[in-house]
Amino acid sequence: MNLYVYILVMALTTYLIRMLPLTLFQKEIKSRFLRSFLAYVPCACLAAMTFPAILYATNSVFSGLAGLVVAVLLAFFGKSLVTVAACSCAAVFVSEQLLSLL
Repeated sequence: MNLYVYILVMALTTYLIRMLPLTLFQKEIKSRFLRSFLAYVPCACLAAMTFPAILYATNSVFSGLAGLVVAVLLAFFGKSLVTVAACSCAAVFVSEQLLSLL
């Protein structure tokens, strides 16, 4: 019985979080600052959630940092997502192999 109550409370909480902004803010947001701020919120949340995982998903923080640096550089130069992912994985693999030799 308790499990069903927990599930119901979580479902209501999730529903309210999504429903309340739609019902409370029916007018179009005209502030350029607020619109640009809201446009960057998903990117900022995704970065905040994935950045620690990038560094601590490997055996060493240094290999995670190597993969991060390679990914940022390749993305900065406009490479495709597949290229960035493959090269950063290769950088992590190579740095893990080098660190295991030390």
